[in-house]
Amino acid sequence: MRPSNVVCAERWADPSSTVTVARPASTVKYVRTLVCKQFGPLDDLVLEDQPTPALGESDVRIAVTACGVNFVDALLCEGKYQIKPPLPFRPGSEVVGRITEVGSSVTSVSVGERVFAPVGFGGFADEVVTHSMRVFGIPEAMSDGQGATFMQSYLTGWFALVNRANVEAGKTMLVLGAGGGVGLAAVDLGRALGLRVIAAASSADKRELAASKGAFATIDTSTEDVKERAKELAGGGIDYLYDPVGGDLGATCLRAIGEDGQYLVVGFVGGIQSLPANQVLLRNRRITGVDWGAWVGRHPKEHQQMLKMVLEWIADGRLNPVEPKSYPLSAAVQALKDMQNRKVAGKVILVP
Repeated sequence: MRPSNVVCAERWADPSSTVTVARPASTVKYVRTLVCKQFGPLDDLVLEDQPTPALGESDVRIAVTACGVNFVDALLCEGKYQIKPPLPFRPGSEVVGRITEVGSSVTSVSVGERVFAPVGFGGFADEVVTHSMRVFGIPEAMSDGQGATFMQSYLTGWFALVNRANVEAGKTMLVLGAGGGVGLAAVDLGRALGLRVIAAASSADKRELAASKGAFATIDTSTEDVKERAKELAGGGIDYLYDPVGGDLGATCLRAIGEDGQYLVVGFVGGIQSLPANQVLLRNRRITGVDWGAWVGRHPKEHQQMLKMVLEWIADGRLNPVEPKSYPLSAAVQALKDMQNRKVAGKVILVP
């Protein structure tokens, strides 16, 4: 007889699923979760039923209603990110749901509360267990989807614009990749901080979405000379370049930065760019790295304060996260591929 806590090796075909599924051997309570067993193609990811995690005295159990999908999730599964978690691991870092159980020493939250939790790993599941200190209430004005997708994008943007750049209201910022989640958050934050935001994106729906978040002008990266158009819109040169894209576009747009302007290096979706040092020297341009993820690990208290501030700004309407596109948990691989291939404007969630 197979032990009750062992997942069957047999596979079964789910016609609505884009991942392989492993079914449990008994009626013991299980949680359905996505598992990365080896770094490689996204099609190798497996959707499994695993024994539900035990609850520690300081933990809470959350029935997940939405889990956010980020570009970095695909990179982690493929082994292309600078951090490589021990295998096997369960991807997914941001969830929203209802608390169904609390540990014996938990007093900060209670059963039935709707919460957001940055769980780190294991979010692509229908249930998570996490420490109560990682759980936050979310404003009623936020949908489950907004709550599950704001953190990485908005905290990266806040860290970049407030902590690293100390931006000044009235100045002009060009946002590359403005139709994606990170870019849209930068547009929204820039507007809230008093910046004049120019949004650059490759499709009409992405540019329209960026305009709805506060960009005063948009640039079509597929047909326009982004550098020259940005300089024209800014009246000579931009003050800030927010670049989560990298590649040739980022290197070219360095030349659109005006006197004492600042280039914020946020990510490399389009590849790691080579920046000409002479263009940094000319006009006293500055280049600033934005590594929010690593900073969080070294500054947990400061990060919690930053998170609370962003939630306050969302609650009072100063920030307005985009409503994400929804995929069922069984279509997790397709969701990751669509985000990776830039087929989605805005953000993506998985719904168990």
